Amino acid sequence: MTKNNIKALSIQVNLNGLSFCILNRTSNTIEFLKHIAFEQKLTPFDTLNRIKAEMSSNTVFSDEFNSVVVIHQNELATLIPKALYSENLKADYLKFNAKILKTDFITHDEILINDSVNVYIPYVNINNYIFETFGEFTYKHSSTLLIDTILQKNGSDKKTKVYVQVNSSTIEVLVLDKGQLQLFNVFEYRSKEDFIYYVLFVFEQLKLDVETTEIKLSGRIEKDDELYQMLYTYVRHVDIIGTDFNYKFSEIIKDKNLHHHFLILNSF
Repeated sequence: MTKNNIKALSIQVNLNGLSFCILNRTSNTIEFLKHIAFEQKLTPFDTLNRIKAEMSSNTVFSDEFNSVVVIHQNELATLIPKALYSENLKADYLKFNAKILKTDFITHDEILINDSVNVYIPYVNINNYIFETFGEFTYKHSSTLLIDTILQKNGSDKKTKVYVQVNSSTIEVLVLDKGQLQLFNVFEYRSKEDFIYYVLFVFEQLKLDVETTEIKLSGRIEKDDELYQMLYTYVRHVDIIGTDFNYKFSEIIKDKNLHHHFLILNSF
């Protein structure tokens, strides 16, 4: 790595798929962007093997990186107001909404913009491999990144808005009211009926109006797919989230639908 070529690597880890992104900070260009979808949900062990296979088969990962970030995307997380948080109670916070083992390593991220703490279980085997491969790196939970990004970009918005990050088998739902986080939750879905049920459940719980409340979508969704069409049947104002990134993008990047990569592109 020379002063003329400072690069950052971001890796998004999900048991249903992986994403990789390389930013050349010197030219402010995204040079590599790739998503790999698995045919079925894997174990953390098999997911690590897929990471190793991708890294060994692609020369872009042999570059030197001045920073490496790993984003852990799973449902094993819970949000706590910082004023109520105690380091000794991490397992207690998590056990109410996730199945945890005594051997699980539990950590947390601080979300400074709204004084909260995100308690979660990372994939330790993957962290260990990344450390062995690249040395020092940082890691965070995907919901930390999502919440922080949405609040940073939309904290001055006075309207109530719903944000839905769509993954292959889960959705992450945020509701902002007058720029404040009103709700965050993760739901697992297997069909378009599950998908719409959970979104409408959030609307019902918070007494939101389907005629006036906007939904902004990011992740693995398109305007012509069945999830979008199902949503548009019940909610009047639905749209794909804006992707006004300040990067340039290399010509070799095939997927121009940047909202697919909303999380990882906001990780630098």
